[in-house]
Amino acid sequence: MATKIRLHRMGAKKKPFYRLVVCDAATRRDGRPIEEIGFYDPTKIPHEIRINELSALKWLNEGAQPSDTAKSLLRQAGIMQKYHNMKNS
Repeated sequence: MATKIRLHRMGAKKKPFYRLVVCDAATRRDGRPIEEIGFYDPTKIPHEIRINELSALKWLNEGAQPSDTAKSLLRQAGIMQKYHNMKNS
């Protein structure tokens, strides 16, 4: 099963926030996720990003592919750097 790390939109109209989820690659954007690993709130200043580092690293090691936006959020949280250091060690 191919898995992806991507955003799941939630919140009211014009007031979105997103959950960072792991799901099957064939599911739709707001389909049922396998696991929630964090959230992102772009409406707050500064933007609020909270990601469970252990879960994110576990899924990356298992081969989950992050979307472009999810990869950017993981990079901002410093998780992509830790993943690359683990992989190269």
